[in-house]
This record gives sequence, C-alpha cells and structure tokens, in this order.
Amino acid sequence: MGYQQALTRAFLLDTHVWIWHVEGDERHLGRRTARLIDRWAEQEALRVSPLSVFEIASLYASGRLHLSQVPGGWMARALENTRARLSPLSMEAALEAGRIGTAAVTDLVDRLLIATAREADATLVTADRRILIYAASARGLTVHDARR
Repeated sequence: MGYQQALTRAFLLDTHVWIWHVEGDERHLGRRTARLIDRWAEQEALRVSPLSVFEIASLYASGRLHLSQVPGGWMARALENTRARLSPLSMEAALEAGRIGTAAVTDLVDRLLIATAREADATLVTADRRILIYAASARGLTVHDARR
C-alpha cells in the first residue's frame, strides 16, 4: 500500500502496539511505525478497540502488565495523547470472528480484532506472528508489521 493511500484509511492498533507506543517502547515498536502512528493520529485515522481496553485491564489486574499509571488513568491519557478513537465492536464483527478458524488464530481477542479491522476497512497494526501469517492468505485483511 502506498503512503498516500495509507493516510486515507483507518488504522486499528493491536493491544500490544498501543501499549508500546504509549509507553515509548522503542525495543519492540519499529521507528517507521512510531512515525506512522503519529501521522495517522494527525489524520484522525487511528483506532483502538474496546477489546484492547478489556485486555489491558485484565492483564494489569492479573499482575502480568505494569503500566505507568492505573488502567483507567492510563487509557484516558493514552486516548487523549494518541488522539485514537474507539472502534465499535459490532454484532457482524463478532459473528465473523466466530468463523475464523482457531487453527489459524487461536486467541479470541485477536480474531475479534481481525474481524473489526475488516469491517472498518482498517489496517490492523500488529507484531503478532499468527495474525501476520493469517493475513498473508486472508481476504479483506490488510496488516502492517509494527516491528518495522
């Protein structure tokens, strides 16, 4: 996809990409992707899923994720600072996610993110190997490897 096209689409950040960007994790997030996220935000094209809000709250509550603030404050600051908008989760996307084979993508949240990206005609920004592999043969799904 060309750069000009990229600015006209929506971009849905996978949960880990949102965390990496907000926390400034340069070890995982590619420099080009970090620049593009800022550009997409300027174009009001940046999206996150309510599923990412759930995933972050769950990981924090279990002690598997440490943030610079408690989840409610972190998310409010993250949404404001990144100018990301919440992408709705529709019944159609939930139904489509149920049709994605578990052999291809085992994680339920990942399947819902894929279906949400398809429905919104958004590029899914992820470093998840399973999603990247799935996208290579999936119709109607565009991904951007966040490690680049």
